[in-house]
Amino acid sequence: MVNRLKELYSYDKDSGVFTRNITVHYNAKAGDIAGTKTKAGYLLISVDGKQYLAHRLAWLYEYGEFPDDSIDHINHDKADNRIENLREADKTENARNVLLTSANTSGCTGVCWLKDRCRWFAQIKIDGKNKFLGSFVNFSDAVDARKNAEVLYGFDENHGKTLEEINNGK
Repeated sequence: MVNRLKELYSYDKDSGVFTRNITVHYNAKAGDIAGTKTKAGYLLISVDGKQYLAHRLAWLYEYGEFPDDSIDHINHDKADNRIENLREADKTENARNVLLTSANTSGCTGVCWLKDRCRWFAQIKIDGKNKFLGSFVNFSDAVDARKNAEVLYGFDENHGKTLEEINNGK
């Protein structure tokens, strides 16, 4: 498969871009950038009529085999397929590098306000189970408990951030 991939496409590991080596038809000419963006933001590339996620093809191109597990985009940009932005990750590792969800109202993953107790509640999910980290009068104490737990359990430094924070180096 890797030989056929390299026959059809060139991959620039520094930009993460695949370009066509051969003309397939009038819409797909040699030298054109390859890939179609999905609704989810990933790039799809066709090899002999079969669609593949571009990040998995980048891995194959560089390492000669598909990864055993998932591929994590470290900076959360699903179209950024630079090899330095990709890492093999199992489901647990991948879950430890997710963005702050739009449903979050506190601004910190794993921290919420308990109205009936007038306290901040901190938790973290480890091995599929929620682990209680404490309830706090001060929001900053709840955030500290959560961030300390993220370090303790090996979460990625980008976990729980927004794309804006990641792109601005925060």
